[in-house]
Amino acid sequence: MNSVARAPEDLVQALTAAGIRDERLLEAVRTTPRAAFVPAGQVAAAYRDVPITIGQGQVTTQPSLSAMMIEGLELDGSEHVLEVGTGLGFQTALLARLAADVVSIEMRPDIARRAHANLARQGVRNVELRIGDGSGGVPDRAPYDAVLVSAAFPEVPAPLVAQVRPGGRLVQPIGPGGHEQVVCFERTASGLQRVRVLTAAYFVRLQGRYGFPPDDGAAR
Repeated sequence: MNSVARAPEDLVQALTAAGIRDERLLEAVRTTPRAAFVPAGQVAAAYRDVPITIGQGQVTTQPSLSAMMIEGLELDGSEHVLEVGTGLGFQTALLARLAADVVSIEMRPDIARRAHANLARQGVRNVELRIGDGSGGVPDRAPYDAVLVSAAFPEVPAPLVAQVRPGGRLVQPIGPGGHEQVVCFERTASGLQRVRVLTAAYFVRLQGRYGFPPDDGAAR
């Protein structure tokens, strides 16, 4: 087997070394070519466990970190999922393999169009991609069984809390942007209850009406 064919397995091994144990998730990583979801000039780094610059001041989430967040949702395949921050669609594609369907919202139209093309080329059909302010979620498709937020804010925005069904889970980096705790929450009758901290991490800021103002000097 040549090095290109082995590359996805190298990423699976990196995730396993990072503590990922969900076999469905590892298989999704094994069968979803990350190289199809990165800029052409970054393909050589696609199967390394590193974030990748995608333009407009954005980077992909490091694969092991993305996997920790997805694993925290404890998906069994039946869920209706909201993803805030599509990027170029790799994490979206993993969620689509692990859940019944995914609504993903991305505020940058050019990045969203690239993600749409990437997902279409890989035959991912159970994703509805929206362009807009992810800090407000996608209320017309709520409630969600699981919500994954790929940007940081000191608290979970109220609209996202409201869009999680009782018993559902939400994972978000909690912090100012650049120094966060990635936290798993469960929705209860009284609101969100913190389940556990998944890891420390560095994320770009969540921008929008219920996040940081777009022109506030957020990480670029």
